[in-house]
Amino acid sequence: MTRKKKSIPPANPALQAQSAALERLRPLLAEPDYAALLDELTQPLQPALRINPLKAQPGQVEDWAQRYGWRLNRVPFCSAGWQVNEQRVPISQTLEHRLGHYYIQDAASMLPAELFDLNDTPRPLILDLAASPGGKTTHLISRVLDQGLVLANDAAAERITALRLVLQNWGALNSAVTRFPAEKFGRWLPAIFDRVLLDAPCSMQSLRSTDSHPMRPISAREQSGLARRQTAMLISALAAVKPGGQVVYSTCTLAPEEDEAVLDAVLHRHPNSVRIDSVTERLPTSAPALESAFGQVFHPQVSRAVRLWPHRFGTSGFFAARLTRTGEIALPAEPPPARPLQAVGQQPLGEREQREWLDFFSTHYDFDLQAVLESHHLALLRSPNGMYAVSLTFLERFAHLPCQMLGLKLVEPAPHGWQPAHDWVSRFAPQFHAGRLTLEQAQADAWLKGQEVDCPALPGGAPPVWLVFDERARFIGRGRAAAGRLKNLLPRRLV
Repeated sequence: MTRKKKSIPPANPALQAQSAALERLRPLLAEPDYAALLDELTQPLQPALRINPLKAQPGQVEDWAQRYGWRLNRVPFCSAGWQVNEQRVPISQTLEHRLGHYYIQDAASMLPAELFDLNDTPRPLILDLAASPGGKTTHLISRVLDQGLVLANDAAAERITALRLVLQNWGALNSAVTRFPAEKFGRWLPAIFDRVLLDAPCSMQSLRSTDSHPMRPISAREQSGLARRQTAMLISALAAVKPGGQVVYSTCTLAPEEDEAVLDAVLHRHPNSVRIDSVTERLPTSAPALESAFGQVFHPQVSRAVRLWPHRFGTSGFFAARLTRTGEIALPAEPPPARPLQAVGQQPLGEREQREWLDFFSTHYDFDLQAVLESHHLALLRSPNGMYAVSLTFLERFAHLPCQMLGLKLVEPAPHGWQPAHDWVSRFAPQFHAGRLTLEQAQADAWLKGQEVDCPALPGGAPPVWLVFDERARFIGRGRAAAGRLKNLLPRRLV
């Protein structure tokens, strides 16, 4: 009788990669730290969220915690960030998450945007060189309360859609999305920006394997290629920032070749033009970078960077440094690409047409559009698919730079005219004082599944579309009343 052989389950590539990375990095830690690291990696990674100050009200996170059964701890280096120790309702399954009231993000990834000094520059000009999927971009926008222009760039065409959707859902006004190699900006736009973030593409050796950042084997050749590109991107970032401006360099890897060694290469290439700043005051306890690794002794300033081993704060592994440009970063100048906005059908509004739109929002929704335009330094542009509120700073400084998205849609075509765009109302919902409908809970539940509902008794003076809220005063979409029913206009991405 032939016995059937037992099948051997295939090895988990992510676990194999984690084990190999641990073994390689072990000499960089003292034995007590290595033991603590191993113990930490047996624990599940705590999910974390970061509040959207453009939509959420102060103290609202405590209400969410009570309603959804969350137990929260503050992220020690981000006042808007919370780690979630317990969750009766998963943080990915709430209405607030769908509506962009918070962003789910590993706590370690909240560090880079927090390292910038931003209080000393009104309406700062910020460049995010490798922005997709947009978490750190929204963090930058939040830190300046959407008052400075954030140019969000990513070189990969397949990553632009995710970036656009995140910015729309966040309610970002003063932002633009571009798609160019990060290495070009220092040549195209030298000494322009107040702050530059480079969260560089890396090997993702964070020692935590997640769905979004699975660990995989990395060859020495691939790692060397990554380090060369990271160095070129960082030099481009330093060339693009003004003298005295700050650049934050970060990766989600703990490989020294892509972290300390990249900083070391830049400091030796530009010894009189770059300084690595101490950021110890941003952390509750010290988390210094390495002074040496694998036989290489790094520049003394490199240890001022931050190396987040997972056992430091219960996060994924991460690396970040803040650099200040102190002198000349000479790169060969090249003219940036140019495409006038008119070439893609975007036209500025005349004074009379703008007044008509101000009246439209005031009459139908008791919404003061003029106040928003003035307070956020915005202009209105007409395009083939609607009207957009866009950054005046972009129009003044970068009007000919081709972009994939500019500003936030204000209105869009409707069957019999125009209607307010969903993302605009979502951003400013509390300021729309008319044209509102409140649904009872059962109707709201059906509505959020994309269904039409029976039309409640409507007050007179019907607007182009009704703005729909639930009993907790949360904006849940727009609806058009017809034949006793309320047609559901909730975007499909939110159903």
